[in-house]
Amino acid sequence: MDAAAISDPVSEDRQITAAVQRERGRLLAFIRRRIDDATEAEDILQDALYELVAAERLAQPVEQIGAWLMRVARNRIIDRFRRKRPELSLDGAGGADGERVLDELLPAADGTPETAAMRALLLDEIEAALAELPREQREVFIAQELDGLTFRELAERSGVSINTLLSRKRYAVLQLRERLQAVYEDWLTE
Repeated sequence: MDAAAISDPVSEDRQITAAVQRERGRLLAFIRRRIDDATEAEDILQDALYELVAAERLAQPVEQIGAWLMRVARNRIIDRFRRKRPELSLDGAGGADGERVLDELLPAADGTPETAAMRALLLDEIEAALAELPREQREVFIAQELDGLTFRELAERSGVSINTLLSRKRYAVLQLRERLQAVYEDWLTE
């Protein structure tokens, strides 16, 4: 083995220590913006730093340490979100029989940064998906979900049968579910 290929463990330790000191404050601030609990934030920070040390020790040096640590911390935050939140399943959400589904499609607004980010993302996707729906489906969904009209009221106003309105909303909900499920899964796997 070439002598140059053997790394100096003391020098390696100094480089890791310098990187930790340089990145720790910024990384903790990043985590604290997303995690209210200081103890949990510190645990996530320690996990990220431990992974850095482990990667360096396993001869898998990290090129962009700051960006790499942010990605590891973000993944740990997402893992925490997955553990603490009930599984969102859009497969069973109501709507085909006329009940309101919008609240089922969005996570509850509990004030946490993770939930706020997920709600904002899903609301943007709902808006975009609604714009892509055929006009009749979009109008029924908006009138029933956002305006709070009943199907009986919609039928009286439009002259369209309740069954037709139910069908239009069902197709709208199916399209929204499909799109939101993909967004939700993408968000969790990033």
